[in-house]
Amino acid sequence: MTIALYVLGVLLLLLGVAISIALHEMGHLLPAKKFGVKVNQYMIGFGPTVFSRRRGETEYGVKLLPLGGYIAMIGMFPPKPGGGVRRSSTGMFQTMIDDARKVSAEEMEPGDEKRAFYNLSVPKKLVVMMGGPTMNLVIGIVLLAVVVCGIGFKTPTTTVETVSQCVVGAQQAAARQKDGGAGCKPSDPRSPAVSAHVKQGDTIESIGGTPTPTWQSLSRTIEKSAGETVPVVVERSGRTITLHAHIATNKVAEYDADGNYKKNADGTIKTREAGFFGVGPTYDYHGQPVTALPAVVGNDLVRIFDALVHLPQRLTGVAQSAFTSAPRAQNSPVGMIGIGRAAGEIATTHTIDVEGKIAIGVNLLATLNMFLFAFNLVPLLPLDGGHIAGALFEGIRRRMAAWSGRADPGPADVAKLMPVTYVVVGLMLAMTLLLGYADIVKPIKLF
Repeated sequence: MTIALYVLGVLLLLLGVAISIALHEMGHLLPAKKFGVKVNQYMIGFGPTVFSRRRGETEYGVKLLPLGGYIAMIGMFPPKPGGGVRRSSTGMFQTMIDDARKVSAEEMEPGDEKRAFYNLSVPKKLVVMMGGPTMNLVIGIVLLAVVVCGIGFKTPTTTVETVSQCVVGAQQAAARQKDGGAGCKPSDPRSPAVSAHVKQGDTIESIGGTPTPTWQSLSRTIEKSAGETVPVVVERSGRTITLHAHIATNKVAEYDADGNYKKNADGTIKTREAGFFGVGPTYDYHGQPVTALPAVVGNDLVRIFDALVHLPQRLTGVAQSAFTSAPRAQNSPVGMIGIGRAAGEIATTHTIDVEGKIAIGVNLLATLNMFLFAFNLVPLLPLDGGHIAGALFEGIRRRMAAWSGRADPGPADVAKLMPVTYVVVGLMLAMTLLLGYADIVKPIKLF
C-alpha cells in the first residue's frame, strides 16, 4: 500500500508538471497563431517523439523526456543583413551564428517570409514571449487560491482535543521533558479543566460570560481570568452545559516572533504569569478571504526571486554536499528527482491528513510554476527572457533611430547571441545533472 501511494504521489505530480508545461507552451502558441506566425511544432518534452498528430500546419505531440517543452515558430532569427546566410568567416563563434541563421531559414517555405517571428512588431513579440511565463504565473496564483481560499490553513478551534491532567510551570515542564520524565506527578495539582469535568469533544462557547468563538479569544479570556472561579459554557453532544472552574495561575513560556522560547540571561525559559485552564484544541481547515491572496502571492514571489538570485551560491552548496561528507541544506534547490521524492513522501506520510496532503501537494506545484515564471524571465537565450530582452533592445534601437532621423535598423539580430546560448544550455544541463545526482545520494527528506 505504501509503495502504491508513493507511486501515485509521483505520478500525480508528474501529471501536474506536464499540464503546467503544456499550458506554458499554449501561452506562446495562441498569441503566435493570433498574430499570423507559422508554428510547425507544439511539443511537450524533449528527445524521441512518443506520440504526435498534425492539425493543419502544426504537429502536436509528446516526447519521451518530460523536462520541458517548446513550440517551433519559423523565423526566430532574421536573415543576415544584406541577405543570405553565407558564412563570412570560419571562426567558431561565427560558425554558430551562421548555422543558427541557416536552420532558421530552412524552416521557411516559399511565401512564409511574412509569417516569420522576426517580422512581428516589438509589442507583439513581447506578448508571444511573455505568454509562457505569464501562464505559469497564472497557474501558480490559481493553485495558491485553491490552497489559501479553498482548502485553507489548519487553525485551532474551540473544540477540545486534549485535557491536561495537572498544572505544571513552563520551566518545570521543559525540565521534565528534557529528562524524559512523565508530564504529571502525583504531587502536582489537578488542572482546572479536569476539576470542572471538561471532556474531549466539548466545544467551549464562553468563559465567565465572555463569548469565545475562536481559540485566540478563548486563550485571551483564560489568561485574564487567573485566580477567578468562572462559569464555563460548553456544547456537548448537542446539549449546552454550564460547568464551573477555578482558573489556575501558572507560569507560561514567552515566545518570539519565530515561535521559539524567549530565554533569560541564565539560559532558562522566560515566563510570565497567566491564567491556566488545561485544554488543547482540535484543528480544522478554514479558507481565507480572497483579500488574503495577494499577500501570499507577493511573499512567494519575493522568496522565489531571492532564491533565483542566490541560485549559484546554493548550487555550490549542493555540489559540496553531493561530493563530500557535508550535510545538504534543507532549503537547497532540488531537481525533478527531488520534487518527485517529495511528492512520494507527502503521499505516504501518516502524520498529515488527506486535506493536508492535498494542500501541500498543490502548494508544491504552485511554487514550481512560480519558479518557472521567474526563471524564464532571466534575460538569456534560450530562455524566454532572452527573446524578451532582444525585443526590448530592438524597440529601443528603432526608437532611437527614428528620433535621430536614421533608417529603420530592422529586427534585432539575436542570432549573434548563439555562443552565449550554448554556454547557458551547458550550464543548465550541468545544473540538471548536479541536482539529479544530489537528489539521489543526498536527498532532502520532508518527514
